[in-house]
Amino acid sequence: MTVKAKKHLGQHFLTDESIAQDIANLIKSTTADLILEIGPGTGVLTKYLSDLEPTLYLVEIDAESVEYLKVHYLSLADRIIERDILKLDLSALFPSQSISMIGNYPYNISTQIVFKMLEHKSFISEMAGMFQKEVAERICAQPGSKVYGILSVLTQAFYHCSYEFTVPPQVFNPPPKVDSGVIYLKRKENFVLGCNEALFFKVVKTAFQQRRKTLRNSLKTFQLSDNLKEDSIFDKRPEQLSVQEFTSLTSLLQGDT
Repeated sequence: MTVKAKKHLGQHFLTDESIAQDIANLIKSTTADLILEIGPGTGVLTKYLSDLEPTLYLVEIDAESVEYLKVHYLSLADRIIERDILKLDLSALFPSQSISMIGNYPYNISTQIVFKMLEHKSFISEMAGMFQKEVAERICAQPGSKVYGILSVLTQAFYHCSYEFTVPPQVFNPPPKVDSGVIYLKRKENFVLGCNEALFFKVVKTAFQQRRKTLRNSLKTFQLSDNLKEDSIFDKRPEQLSVQEFTSLTSLLQGDT
């Protein structure tokens, strides 16, 4: 049987097995309890993950792909979860287990998948895989970069991020209109922020909503006290702040309430 890529699911099937091998190799030394592959499609990456030591689970929303996988990966049939990853409660599904998440992520929900990872960061110890290049670069961007933003700060607050390599469109069926980028994220040993986490998320998102303004202007909704407004950090624009500076900024705002 053949599986047709579905545009509404953002499917582009990787056809170059050497690239699939390179992606799988990013987690070959994982110490996680299990591997969770997102959107396996026709299993080109699955083939190289199934040989790794941790138990492999697959999450696939496309019924046609699920049928294909059950035929071609019979040993994995009872570990294929036919669900939308964005609606899965991973903590209930895999209680008290550490997860290595990997996939050729559907481009139309890739950013949401990163936020899903952050939501479950206490047990997702690493993440690897393929994104639209623009998104991959944004995740790994450093302060001062034009693409450094919300996704960069929130991800790097909890994970070490590395951009591994670029993948051209012609190794996919159908070819996407853009290059792809493969990244690897490793959760920090100490991933507990030194400030209120909910406030940290709010500060970062609010600051970058008006990224061209100084923080003194973009964070007006926080009703800064006159004393706090004088702090030099408020002279900066959000893309100039490191993760640590955003943490310090959040602590300042926390103490100002």
